[in-house]
Amino acid sequence: MKGLNTSLLMVLLFSASCAHKMDEADLIIHNAQIYTMDDNNTVVEAMAVKDGKILELGAERQIMNKYYADEVVDLMKRPVYPGFIDAHGHILSYGKMLMQADLSGCKSFDEVIDRVKKYADKEHPKVIFGRGWDQTEWENPEFPTREKLDELFPNTPVVLYRIDGHAALVNFKALDLAGVNENSQIDGGEFIVKDGRLTGMLIDNAMSKVLSVLPEFSDEETEKALLLANEHLIRYGITTVDDAGTDLPTTDMMRRLQNEKKFKLRVYAMMVPSKENLDHFAVEGPYKDDRMNIRSFKFMADGALGSWGACLKEPYSDRTGDHHHGALTVDMKFFAECAELMVESGFQMNTHCIGDSAAKLVLAIYAKNLESQHDSRWRIEHAQVMDPNDFYYFSDFSILPSVQPTHAISDMNWAELRIGAARLKGAYAYKSLLKAKGLIALGTDFPVESPDPIMTFYTAVFRKDKNGNPPSGFLPEQALTREEALRGMTIWAAYSNFEENEKGTLEKGKLADFVVLSHDLLKVSEKDILRAYIFSTYINGERVYSYE
Repeated sequence: MKGLNTSLLMVLLFSASCAHKMDEADLIIHNAQIYTMDDNNTVVEAMAVKDGKILELGAERQIMNKYYADEVVDLMKRPVYPGFIDAHGHILSYGKMLMQADLSGCKSFDEVIDRVKKYADKEHPKVIFGRGWDQTEWENPEFPTREKLDELFPNTPVVLYRIDGHAALVNFKALDLAGVNENSQIDGGEFIVKDGRLTGMLIDNAMSKVLSVLPEFSDEETEKALLLANEHLIRYGITTVDDAGTDLPTTDMMRRLQNEKKFKLRVYAMMVPSKENLDHFAVEGPYKDDRMNIRSFKFMADGALGSWGACLKEPYSDRTGDHHHGALTVDMKFFAECAELMVESGFQMNTHCIGDSAAKLVLAIYAKNLESQHDSRWRIEHAQVMDPNDFYYFSDFSILPSVQPTHAISDMNWAELRIGAARLKGAYAYKSLLKAKGLIALGTDFPVESPDPIMTFYTAVFRKDKNGNPPSGFLPEQALTREEALRGMTIWAAYSNFEENEKGTLEKGKLADFVVLSHDLLKVSEKDILRAYIFSTYINGERVYSYE
């Protein structure tokens, strides 16, 4: 009996000793399929997190025997991926859209008018804003005109943005306040006139003429918009947004809200090249904390394809009568000077280029400034219509392509009509761009498109809309593999932000930003991808969204 008691005591002492040796964590994720997205594509079962960072990953028994935590989550074999990084979005614009008349999906101009009336009757705003209409989806694919808006809202300014944000329909009240008439002109934009009369359509820089005389969002409205955007984006599993075109007041407000724990998203800020921003950061240089990274500037070289504003080398195929090429929206002398300033001040240069002419001009200036530079990671945003003869710039000068796969699907029904079959060979050419550079960053351009990363993944891989059309895919030779698409939404996007050492993969010491899905995007059928949803989102080890 004495020997038995001694043995029991030894077991108890050993067990107690083992318990004391267990390491403390804040969170343990286990019984999962964790895709680390590291160089070896390692998949593990469990992960321990402490102080917002990953302590260790490994087999179920390894992690469960080594760590204890107050929060232990059994994921029941669900897939886990690094938090999705949207490499090109517009946070404040998205929040504003959520507060304004939603015109997305309208099948006619009559439906646009109906939604605007309902919004105005409910909200009684001093200025009526709406966004999301797309005339290419209507039976008559021509731009609308202002007559109905003038009739319904003679005393209230109305601004209705096209889905791409590069064109807007306004009423006479808005035009009158801005002093716009039939003879008005502006560089990089157009006030459309038909039969000697303003139609109310404004293209690109013309919009600024009207917007400059309308009331701006108050601080309270801006904060509400930012928090609304944050709430919606984390539901999509997005943990970092590359905010493509922001300013100091907005980044300052986001930083305050982040510090107050209200705004959970991490932000990679691309500043607009205003005098205020350029002067400030030329002196101060880049800024970075654990939630906000300001080290790039966003330039606009041209407009959008859907509103005939993208700058093309040859005329639009459906505008041959007036030899319309689109237009540059930036003075190239100013752009070249800014490129030199970006080099001097250590900032990344990211430029919106949709047309092949805009892309060529920008790439040439990039090349001139990057010849002696290493690892500058300057980016071409959209790269939507490219001359294949210009792809070499990406490899020769380490320029990064940043694209939005859902654009290809939104445009596929009219793209060939607009640019012709020959130019289509260099359009939405994501596989070619990947081969040219070796990586590609993926985003959505929200609110132009939905921020849903599952649709980004689906359209990048299958090149189809949510109804499975076209059956063989749109330009299927430009499809990415599943792994390439997922890397474009995680580690390659992180690399495009100089943040690959802290996020984009799930590895020891990196930020505990990850997303749990209902379905395994890398394994399930094509149809099941469209059934997938975000089960939970974690930022800094904190569960910021849960489906349950």
